[in-house]
Amino acid sequence: MKFVFTEKKVEITEDLRKYAEKKINKLDRMFKDESSAYVTFSIERGRHKAEVTVKNNGMYFRVSEVTSDMYASIDSAVAAIERQVRKYKTRLVKKLRDGVLDKEIVPSVRTQQTEAEEYEFEIVRTKRFSIKPMSVEEAVLQMNLLEHEFFVFKNQDDNDSFAVVYRRNNGGYGLIESSEVIQQ
Repeated sequence: MKFVFTEKKVEITEDLRKYAEKKINKLDRMFKDESSAYVTFSIERGRHKAEVTVKNNGMYFRVSEVTSDMYASIDSAVAAIERQVRKYKTRLVKKLRDGVLDKEIVPSVRTQQTEAEEYEFEIVRTKRFSIKPMSVEEAVLQMNLLEHEFFVFKNQDDNDSFAVVYRRNNGGYGLIESSEVIQQ
């Protein structure tokens, strides 16, 4: 597993870094492919916060834990990610398709950035990502794992058309679908 550590308003010791690597490395046995772990340590108002994001085969598992001790935050974060992975795998086996975590994701669509007039719009951040074909249920699950408000994907149930699922303010989820199929 590859590690990237970030420190915000705190300097971590080498012992803490080794402890985090040891604990998070135990998650690697749950995946078949090489994983990446992004760990952010911070202290906010005297509370020790550990944010852990694990990327494996295009899927992200993210958790943020705050306790009075950094070691306890790491333990709690690892336990929470382990629960997320198990829940995700169980749902895939039961509802979706077998072997989804075995495949390598190959980007099939690349996003293109168009230029807008600078005096009207200022783009302050750009993200690039591959859009994976998946079912609506899998997209909602991925959105919830990432704790995002929306998720963009290619709907495999609708000829890989471009779609967005989102969390509605009054509860439930919404689906936005394109009326045209993306030609490859």
